[in-house]
Amino acid sequence: MLSPTAVDLENIFQVANLFVLPFWALMVVLPNWSITQRLMQSYIPFAALASLYVYLFATLDSSILEAFADPQLTLTGLAGMFANDQVMALGWVHFLVMDLFAGRWIYLQGQENRIFTRHSLALCLFAGPLGLLVHFFTAAITQRLSGTATDSTATDPSAV
Repeated sequence: MLSPTAVDLENIFQVANLFVLPFWALMVVLPNWSITQRLMQSYIPFAALASLYVYLFATLDSSILEAFADPQLTLTGLAGMFANDQVMALGWVHFLVMDLFAGRWIYLQGQENRIFTRHSLALCLFAGPLGLLVHFFTAAITQRLSGTATDSTATDPSAV
């Protein structure tokens, strides 16, 4: 398999960034639109990004893969590996797909349980774990205010 060039990696970075934006915009701006609902039920965005991730991973230099597997890997060593453009692109695609996946879960739970999610989704876009945490709080508050159980993650803290 052909390894990507520096130009390829820059293009992958730019295209991957642009690829996720319509999904985020639809979830935040038009959450109840039937097209948004249909798109967010699909695994296609995640399959596309995961395929890109697999390509970047499969074309990594074997010495980098060995370094990742080193049980003595230090934070400084990991930071040095991320100085490699391909490792950085791989890591960035990883962030994009996982944050979008978390955002999709927030969106779907909001749709199913009538939970306001725009703020959580906006936070998830820029800081995935923070958006997820805010959603947990929002779901719990929504459940308390409505006086009904929305779902196990909102009513059972151990489910989170």
